[in-house]
Amino acid sequence: MNVASRSVTPGKTRTCPHCKATILESLSICPGCLHHLRFDSEAAKRQVAATPALRVEGVIRHPPLEEAWEYFVVIAIRNDRGEEVARQVVNVGALQGAEKRTFTLSVEMLPPQLPIATNTAKATSAPKVPSLPKPTNGGQKRN
Repeated sequence: MNVASRSVTPGKTRTCPHCKATILESLSICPGCLHHLRFDSEAAKRQVAATPALRVEGVIRHPPLEEAWEYFVVIAIRNDRGEEVARQVVNVGALQGAEKRTFTLSVEMLPPQLPIATNTAKATSAPKVPSLPKPTNGGQKRN
């Protein structure tokens, strides 16, 4: 039996059928809605092995006796030359008196994808069981 892992170009994207987010094609679980996209044990192991490269968390508290505050969350990504390669408004909203919001930004890095595995399952021989001694009476039962 040949076992072949899906070969995917690094950085190639697709759309999650559940939440419509743009995600990496190599993922087996959508990082946005956490739905399973396919059952691929190798892809799942790779995704579990993702390492957090950055995690920032902050809390905003609205002063209790002030008017509502509006907020908007923007994520911008820059390359090594400082050029903005992506910018997206993630959410907008308002905080009423004494409300709070917690914001978390995380960036996770996936380990390299393993090359296509073409392991041919060879028939493994079962451990040899010592054979029983042959009967000395020609295999006939004694009465």
